[in-house]
Amino acid sequence: GHTSRFKSVVTFSPDGRFALSGSSDERKMIKSSSRTKVRNDGGDYTLRLWDVATGKEIQSFAGHTGGVSSIAFSPDGSFALSGSWDDTLRLWDVAAGKQIRSFAGHTGGVDSIAFSPDGRFALSGGDDTLCLWEVATGKEIRSFVEHKISFVKSVAFSQDGRFALSGSLDRTLRLWNIAKGKEIRSFSGHTGGVNAVAFSPDGRYALSGSDDKTLRLWDVATGKTLRLFSGHTDGVSSVAFSPDGRYA
Repeated sequence: GHTSRFKSVVTFSPDGRFALSGSSDERKMIKSSSRTKVRNDGGDYTLRLWDVATGKEIQSFAGHTGGVSSIAFSPDGSFALSGSWDDTLRLWDVAAGKQIRSFAGHTGGVDSIAFSPDGRFALSGGDDTLCLWEVATGKEIRSFVEHKISFVKSVAFSQDGRFALSGSLDRTLRLWNIAKGKEIRSFSGHTGGVNAVAFSPDGRYALSGSDDKTLRLWDVATGKTLRLFSGHTDGVSSVAFSPDGRYA
């Protein structure tokens, strides 16, 4: 299994039969007046595939030279995408455990990734940018930079693939038109960095988790906070809607 004791990220395959984990030992954020960088101090930089029913490790994926910070299965479960503090994304063949391609373009660590619903595109957030990639070629289609020199911590596609959400240490969420590469609106209210974002299944609402120890529910059409969820005693690092959108 993993040799790291610091941080792991985990996701399930679309059919629920497998789990994929990524790990690293340590990261250090180095901030300057121009951007945020991540220094890797050694550790377990692998992804590992597990059989959920038996708990056995099936496959190990090696190639990153920095900690693995984010992982995702493609919608059909055939491929996996990983983001790392080595400033790259990597696409993997799940069955073979082989790297297909590397995506290079970020100038700092990649902290969040997401596949589009049709699996053709990928979003990545890190350094001070959000990037859109063509999965088949590894080419960067466009970058979104309105977060202004502040680490992008989380990204998400809407269910129809037309819009993206990003959350950043600048304490905002931002809604983007994917086709035009334009910011539609900014969501303000958190008093700490935004670590996690998610769309509701119908795309009408957004959920965010922040270092200010709260979650917020937002109206996507207006950018207004609908509800504040308090109760955590530390920063919120992950959020999700239930499949029917009734719970978070």
